[in-house]
Amino acid sequence: MNDQLAALRLFVRVARTGSFSRAARELEIAQPTASRTIAALEKDLGAALFTRSTRALTLTDAGARYLERVEPLLDALAEADHEARGTGELRGVLRVGLSSSLAVRAVIPALPRFAERHAALRIELLIDDKRQDLIAEGVDVALRFGSLPSSGAVARRILTTPRVIVASPGYLARAGTPRTPEELTTHRAIVGVSGTGAGWTFSRPGHDEVTVRLDGQVLANQNEAAVAAAVAGLGIVAMTREGCRAELESGALVELLPDWSRGDIDVHAVFAGGRAAKPSAKAFAEFLIEVLNPARGVRAA
Repeated sequence: MNDQLAALRLFVRVARTGSFSRAARELEIAQPTASRTIAALEKDLGAALFTRSTRALTLTDAGARYLERVEPLLDALAEADHEARGTGELRGVLRVGLSSSLAVRAVIPALPRFAERHAALRIELLIDDKRQDLIAEGVDVALRFGSLPSSGAVARRILTTPRVIVASPGYLARAGTPRTPEELTTHRAIVGVSGTGAGWTFSRPGHDEVTVRLDGQVLANQNEAAVAAAVAGLGIVAMTREGCRAELESGALVELLPDWSRGDIDVHAVFAGGRAAKPSAKAFAEFLIEVLNPARGVRAA
């Protein structure tokens, strides 16, 4: 039974990573052992689970169907084991997808507390300012800003934070400080991951909504780079308050038009595809709600 479970766990990791060597490293077994185990599993099933080539390792149709059935069973078994132990100890691998800004500013500083609580759990941080494909990349829980598309995914709101626009004191000394949204049109924008798109929309009690568009001289494909560009005095950047809290508190950046609102944005923990979330993924989301909200005065679900 244990050998069969080990083979199934290996199959899932090979399928998710697309690599025998990477899956073997994760599970701390030799690569030849991993290859033999999958070959034996395919022989027992009487079906090829992977198509192997010199360039790629991909699931066959039978392999994709098998993964769809097996992975929820393993997740349910992990949760049953977790509940049966009754100790709260988490084991295995937790793969977390998140943006660079959330990683650097919120998650990593708090992570030692979570890691200490769950010393047997290995945590993989998959940091990318573009949204990961949870299924293809084997992400157990992803932290995402904004509204979520309608899907089979299960989500939990972690926090809500305001949108702000900010600039450095040096930039404002050269270019002037805008007092109304309309005055922003004479300024330079730093275009981050979210871009300027259709413009920046502002609201204020007793006023109509105002949408303005700024020219962007500097484009950055990571929010952390966009914040650094703003600190360097290259222009005005739109950001969440969480994304530049340290710079606002230090005075490296200044919030503009504080009497005008650009609305709030939610951060959700999203669990892959409709299947039961791993106990470690659910525990991680609960931990983030616990550590992020009290210190920041923002709302959680």
